Amino acid sequence: QVHLVESGGGLVQPGGSLRLSCAASGTIFRVYTMNWYRQAPGKQREWVAQISAGSSTNYAESVKGRFTISRDNVKNTSYLQMNSLSPEDTAVYSCNAQIEDRDYNIKIYWGQGTQVTVSS
Repeated sequence: QVHLVESGGGLVQPGGSLRLSCAASGTIFRVYTMNWYRQAPGKQREWVAQISAGSSTNYAESVKGRFTISRDNVKNTSYLQMNSLSPEDTAVYSCNAQIEDRDYNIKIYWGQGTQVTVSS
């Protein structure tokens, strides 16, 4: 069994910062690419950022320069540092990861999401 759990969401004022975490646990052999997505009310899910197993990163234009994705391969965790937040960043943030388990099966796993609300 493999699980992915996000944490770190909450309420923040415009211009503030939050750091989200996405922790993989269970019978993991290796974690490959990890992604963050977000879905605002009434909108489609939007890809936000990606980090490869080798820590190469990519970002959506809407967050480039404000968000930073990183990972800790020992903890099987990715982080999303979000700075200069605006109300437009309000959404449920979810992560996914390509994970190889100890039976050498490779699957995409999703977390349950964490709410980020940017409001004064």
